[in-house]
Amino acid sequence: MTSRVQPCHDKNINHTITKNMALNYIWIAFFIIAFIVALIRLIWQGDAEVFPAIMDSTFEQAKTAFEISIGLTGVLSLWMGIMRIGERGGLIAFMSRMLSPILTRIFPDIPKGHPVMGTMFMNISANMLGLDNAATPMGLKAMEQLQELNPKKDTASNPMIMFLVLNTSGLTLIPVSVLVFRAQMGAAQPTDVFVPILLATFFSTLAGLIVTSIYQRINLFSGPLLLFLLMLCAAVAAVIWGLSSMPADTMNSVSTQFANILLLTIIVVFIMSGVKQRVNVYDAFIDGAKDGFATAVKIIPYLVAILVGIGVFRASGAMTYVTDGIGWLVGICGLDTDFVAALPTALMKPLSGSGARGMMVDAMQQYGADSFVGRLACVFQGSTDTTFYILAVYFGSVAIRKTRHAVTCGLLADFAGIVAAIIISYMFFH
Repeated sequence: MTSRVQPCHDKNINHTITKNMALNYIWIAFFIIAFIVALIRLIWQGDAEVFPAIMDSTFEQAKTAFEISIGLTGVLSLWMGIMRIGERGGLIAFMSRMLSPILTRIFPDIPKGHPVMGTMFMNISANMLGLDNAATPMGLKAMEQLQELNPKKDTASNPMIMFLVLNTSGLTLIPVSVLVFRAQMGAAQPTDVFVPILLATFFSTLAGLIVTSIYQRINLFSGPLLLFLLMLCAAVAAVIWGLSSMPADTMNSVSTQFANILLLTIIVVFIMSGVKQRVNVYDAFIDGAKDGFATAVKIIPYLVAILVGIGVFRASGAMTYVTDGIGWLVGICGLDTDFVAALPTALMKPLSGSGARGMMVDAMQQYGADSFVGRLACVFQGSTDTTFYILAVYFGSVAIRKTRHAVTCGLLADFAGIVAAIIISYMFFH
């Protein structure tokens, strides 16, 4: 019986291998395109600095990848320790049961009441509130739990892809970091991009959910799920109305305080759940923290690979050529080209969060924090997340090599966020 089934299984694996090498091809393309662009600049433009710049970038990005991983060690250890307390205290299981009617429709392949539901909810909630330090460890923990349910350990499952796309689409209710950068750059009203960011990131997330549901044949129009989406829209509208009615300084203060209070509240609630169940809270924390350290070490090779590829592509000048080409095409079509100067932030964001942040700051320095380009760059920065970074870290943490439709869905969500950011920014600022 086994010999009759095995050929079909091998055929399916081979089919998966040929179709799901997107990240592999993209990584190769970074280097080949960078090499060709660098040769053009050296031969036709006489730029003798381009190849040294590329090689400097490889070393710098490899160092950066290692520093990021080491920097994550403490944060991962902290939050995986807290998550372990929540698991043993029964809080994660309780959250899973509460969210089961909604999440089982978005993640139909996950058994009802599985603890991963609670972990994913914590991750998504942390992302929405801009709590990156809390979101990443929870996301990595969720990927470990999803991997336990995954029948093909080297291939991304449907729930993994849906979860990753919801992360890469970057739904954020409180974009604290962007507002802080605008204040530092001297913006008259640092919070004037808040509503545009909230709207753009909402459309990005909605697009990611819809596209991934189409790939996975998930019905989004079932009663509880449709009601949840409508409630989410209402919640977003309420946050927009509440915060946008405050003075700028008050909005910054309230959003920052709310995020910090919520973070500490989560820690205290998790600890109390362990106390209530008579768990040795300290030992539970230590056990989880050990896993956090191991995870931080495990993701180093994946971060080095993706950040070096991105650095080479950027240092060669290929990114500049891409934006210049887009501007030329837009001009030919007779459309307004004012948004093109902000595109480097949008194009860099799926590749590198720090790179996009640098592009955003550069746009505000060059054009002014209150210029259309400066504001649009900020909206780009807040509207999506770093798709390839998340792919590398989340899939790398559980040794996933075959990403299936994850890259396609993540980039389509990014594209929707970019288009929404442009349209909304023209409505608000142009």
